[in-house]
Order: sequence, then C-alpha cells, then structure tokens
Amino acid sequence: MTVTQFASLQNYKKGGVQVIDDDARNYVFSNLFEVAAKAAPYERVAIGKNFEYVIEVTCAAGSSPWFSCAHDEFVLSMDGRVEIHLIKLSDPHGVVPAHSQGAHRLATELPDGQKMGRIILSRGHMALLPAGSAYRFHADVPAALVLQTLQGPLTIEKWAEICQTSAS
Repeated sequence: MTVTQFASLQNYKKGGVQVIDDDARNYVFSNLFEVAAKAAPYERVAIGKNFEYVIEVTCAAGSSPWFSCAHDEFVLSMDGRVEIHLIKLSDPHGVVPAHSQGAHRLATELPDGQKMGRIILSRGHMALLPAGSAYRFHADVPAALVLQTLQGPLTIEKWAEICQTSAS
C-alpha cells in the first residue's frame, strides 16, 4: 500500500528523475522545500518556468517587505501558517509601471492606500494577490510559499544549484 507523505521545511526527502536513454539536463527537477530552506527569507527563487511565466518559491519567516505587481499573482501555502496583509494602492501606476512584469519590492514602510484586510493561509490554501494592490507576508514560524507570477526583477534563477544535472 502506498502512503502519501506530506513534506515541510523541517521534514522533506529529496527525490529525483530516473532518466531512461536521455540526459538529465533536458529535464527540470528540484525540491521546493529544499530550495525554500536554503533561501533567504522572502527571496523569490524560480523553480519552474514557461516563457515569461514562473513558479517561484520563497521561505516566509517574520514580516516581508511590501510587494506590488501590475498583474494578478497567486500564492499557495505548502506548509505553515502565513498572514497576508493587503492594501489597495492610491496610485498603483505610480508604484509599479502599468506594463511591468513580476513582483516589485516597495521602498516604503507602509504604502499609501486603503487597507483591504488580511488573509490567513495554512497548508494547501491559495490566495489571489490582485493587481493594483500591495501585499506583505508574515509568518511566526518559517513556511514555504509557492507563487505563480510573471518573471520580473525579483525572480532569482539558480538552476545550476537547484536542479538535478545527472542521472544519479
């Protein structure tokens, strides 16, 4: 009988790709918990990519800086409990250019705008991070988050470090 095992930042087992008659470098495989565990808090590391679209992983620990985006993003909690605080920006295009891509870190301690509320995510919960808003994460205990966005100035690519590169 196969038993599903849920991983976390504190307890994960790295798997791999079994390559048959090919080169492992033609495939992408990494463990999002391992990537998040090795990342600085709120560093957004690409773990999947399709043209300009990326799946990023980040380690939520303490309070993040404020972020904003010219397009919608989605966040999925892979473990832990994470609060998201949202503000509807008074002048979204003055903060992030209208046609920019990816998340941008805001230079301010508290963005100008109306509070929209907060979302509390636990393992498996997903939330929309709407365009025209600013958001900040907070986690009392480190947690792994996966973000779906467009590649932008905060996207960090570490493919050589995080991906399996050989059949072994």
